[in-house]
Amino acid sequence: MSSPQITLTIRHTPSALDTRRGIVRMHPEVLDALGLRAWDAVHLTGARVSAALAAPAAAGGMPGVVLADDVTMSNLGLTEGAEVVIAPARVAAARSVTVAGSRLASAAVSPDTLRLALIGKVLTVGDAVSLLPQDLAPPPGSDVASVRGQLSRAIGATWTSELLTVTATEPAGVVTVGPSTVVTWRDAATRAAAAPTVSTVDDYLDAEIVAEPGRKQPAPEVAQPVVPVTDLVGAEIPARRLTEWFDLTFHRPELLARLGAPAHLGVLLSGPEGVGKASLVRAVAGAEKVRVISLAAPNIAVLEPNAAVTRLREALRQAAGENPTVVLLTDIDTLLPATQPPPVATVVLDELREALAEPGCALIATTAHPEACDPRLRSADLLDRELTIPLPDARVRTELLRVLLRDVPLESTVDEAAIAARTPGFVAADLLALRRDAAVRAALRQRDADEPRISHQDLLDALESVRPISMSTSDNLATGGLRLDDVGDMADVKQSLTEAVLWPLRYPDSFARLGVAPPRGVLLYGPPGGGKTFLVRALAGTGALNVFAVKGAELMDKFVGESERAVRELFRRAADAAPALIFLDEIDALAPRRGQSSDSGVSDRVVAALLTELDGVEPMRDVVVLGATNRPELVDPALLRPGRLERLVYVPPPDADARAEILRASARNTPLASDVDLVEVASALEGYSAADCAALIREAALTAMRESLAATEVTAAHLAKARDTVRPSLDPVQLAALESYANSR
Repeated sequence: MSSPQITLTIRHTPSALDTRRGIVRMHPEVLDALGLRAWDAVHLTGARVSAALAAPAAAGGMPGVVLADDVTMSNLGLTEGAEVVIAPARVAAARSVTVAGSRLASAAVSPDTLRLALIGKVLTVGDAVSLLPQDLAPPPGSDVASVRGQLSRAIGATWTSELLTVTATEPAGVVTVGPSTVVTWRDAATRAAAAPTVSTVDDYLDAEIVAEPGRKQPAPEVAQPVVPVTDLVGAEIPARRLTEWFDLTFHRPELLARLGAPAHLGVLLSGPEGVGKASLVRAVAGAEKVRVISLAAPNIAVLEPNAAVTRLREALRQAAGENPTVVLLTDIDTLLPATQPPPVATVVLDELREALAEPGCALIATTAHPEACDPRLRSADLLDRELTIPLPDARVRTELLRVLLRDVPLESTVDEAAIAARTPGFVAADLLALRRDAAVRAALRQRDADEPRISHQDLLDALESVRPISMSTSDNLATGGLRLDDVGDMADVKQSLTEAVLWPLRYPDSFARLGVAPPRGVLLYGPPGGGKTFLVRALAGTGALNVFAVKGAELMDKFVGESERAVRELFRRAADAAPALIFLDEIDALAPRRGQSSDSGVSDRVVAALLTELDGVEPMRDVVVLGATNRPELVDPALLRPGRLERLVYVPPPDADARAEILRASARNTPLASDVDLVEVASALEGYSAADCAALIREAALTAMRESLAATEVTAAHLAKARDTVRPSLDPVQLAALESYANSR
């Protein structure tokens, strides 16, 4: 007998206690209908599959709604208001669980502490999971307070926002972490097996050497792989500049001396995460026969101050022992942050200056956040030069794919250009992950083949599970495969959005040929529940865009400067993932008219930050901003002038034909009785929004379930009864005001 299941509407939980703990809350009647008790595990199916612990919702909750946190919604690939299928889950006790996380977390959190943080949670492979302990219904014997203290001491105040990814479980399926579960960091065993025995700092540094003339090289199994300079697609200009600097600094210092310049080389190398900054340095160093010593700044930053300085000092002394040598310090912003630099920062800077003063020694520091680095790093006696590796565009991604797939057996149908067009925002590391996932899919499909090959479809299927590093957080909008063609009616609205959003990203040459700048932003306004977010999802699906979805109040922070920093970070991440769409939902809460708020000027500063990003000194490229609101008159007028959110698109309430289309779409998976005439029903739903129409279908299905859990169809009587519960939400006064505003524009 198959397990019972039910389809509910997912909403973001308002409870801070439930946040990031892997818990969903449902009406007690729904729990009873599914045969569940409180804190049983449930199987969730949205755009992706996940699992969570089920708990009863507070009194007064709606039966058709399930409350979930942002991480759970991201695991499902859903946004608020989407439908999710819920069923009881069969849970096995995990023998082992493997997770991946940030460098800081994997270096600082021990496996035992990690197991204590995950104990009592239910996990599936591919899920994101937080380090917040499951403390609402803690398992017997767990010590939540002790775990919190260990995590705080290991990572610091940011441990509550740390997200991990479940990469493997034994057994497969839905598992729960218990006291006997072995929890490990991904590739920890591989690193331990591959790493040489390190007894001294000298041995450790020798294991990191890439190219060192005149000295015995490490064994092949521990040597760092060096990419040929010719394979540095998209980084040709930085590679050429770095080659010139290496040649002058290490091979022609006398030429610099005659011209009155010291042979000093300190470089800050920036670029998006995964773009290949360290690979660039190693490739150029290998070609120029220069020794490279790599130091991971996050591994030093987590050490106690004295130990951190000792570790850095010994490494730099070793680097200065033989020439020529480049010290590669990765992710320097973690060791020397711009805000609240640690007390050890001054000592670290002095050590770096002393190392750079040695002849034949250079320093290259890498970062994905150059604005987050201590400004003292850019002094003339430290990192006085800067290089940037740009985000790959479609042409560069095509060439990168050709290089990565060069030695891989492919079917003749593989089109690298078509795959590159489907991977906006991907960097080299993302494309490497795409190749790996496609290879796994091809291997599963051709287990017994004599000559297995990767097909074009394998690469397309891999796109469903591989997300770019720049979109690894949970604020991206899942499209669910929607396209503008799936949106019924709204022809004028769809055309306006296509011209304002898709044309600038698809046809930049046409705008350049005509000598005009493309629109930078669009304001989408209309009554609540009219389908504005649905339109944005369809727009993103049509244009293959990366979408950053931000609710109006999410960027607000009571601390001075934090809201502006959040706005800058949002636009920076969008630029890293370009072509991208920034969707500012409820923009009237984010950018209200200045001078009328009583929040100590926070809103005014956020508006100023938005104006600066929209048309500041640095122009936006391949990034479009789309705001949505049902109160356009509250938005600051400065945002609506040409050059900012210059296109205003009105989404009117659905008419009878549009309501019929919405009902058909909502009832696509709902069996309707022969006496149901959706056209007739739609004609009687005057004042109903698109959301109201979808809610009517859900309520009718629940009405049928209340009569009998064995019900197989929804009748006209169920729809009529559902109308007693789902009332029209459109306000005639608000509609008149919106239509008047649209006419005035």
